[in-house]
Amino acid sequence: MKKCIIPFLLLIVVLGAGCSKNKSDKSINLFGIDRDKQLGAQVDSSILASPAEYPILSEANYPTAYAYIRNMTNKILNSGEVFYRDEFVWEVKIIQDDDVLNAFCTPGGYIYVYTGLIKYLNAESDLAGVMGHEIAHADRRHSTDILTKEYGISFLLSILFGNDQSTLKDITGSLITLSYSRKNESEADEYSVRYLCPTDYKADGAAEFFARIVEEGGSSGPTFLSTHPDPGNRVENIRAEKVNLACEGDKGYDAEYAAFKNSLP
Repeated sequence: MKKCIIPFLLLIVVLGAGCSKNKSDKSINLFGIDRDKQLGAQVDSSILASPAEYPILSEANYPTAYAYIRNMTNKILNSGEVFYRDEFVWEVKIIQDDDVLNAFCTPGGYIYVYTGLIKYLNAESDLAGVMGHEIAHADRRHSTDILTKEYGISFLLSILFGNDQSTLKDITGSLITLSYSRKNESEADEYSVRYLCPTDYKADGAAEFFARIVEEGGSSGPTFLSTHPDPGNRVENIRAEKVNLACEGDKGYDAEYAAFKNSLP
């Protein structure tokens, strides 16, 4: 009997940590906010410890590029629409790999953007739209929803009571290529518009990226934005959300964005 009591009590602790202050968060998430932050910090450490696999661009050597992308990130975060604005760390890093069209955000708000994606896009509002989409995945806690389903209670306990490097490496890889549900992707698209709407960016910036994917046959976009729903439908839905919210921002900063891209190696 005693052997059953201890795991049950641990499960109570884990489940109890999953209560969200966000009243609009209807997910069943076994992680609490502190656990999101803890997992994100561990993944960040794993990425920084693997420079061959994740070549982070040096901020000391490229301060202008980092100042630019941090200013963009802060504008989104300061829109008043990001629920966990003050709880998560929201650090952004640039990964130097021109062959990868990707960006991702860990639980707890560690944001990574590949130079390949930055150079692929044409305007600041386009990147802001993608950044908003990735911030939404963390803010709406989509990634920990999926990870708790995939790894289960044993995974939670390994995070809570130890630092299993093998599992952590697997999790890091999973976060980069994570396939979100149709509902998660649609919600991230919606919240990208909500985040950008109070700013001077075009609130439907992400739609421009999807439109380009459609024009190029739908195969050039990264998994994180081209799985489902269909890119064409996402363009329509994102633009409709901008109209629905009566967003007025119209600045793309194309010239400044070109200078930003030119500042990269």
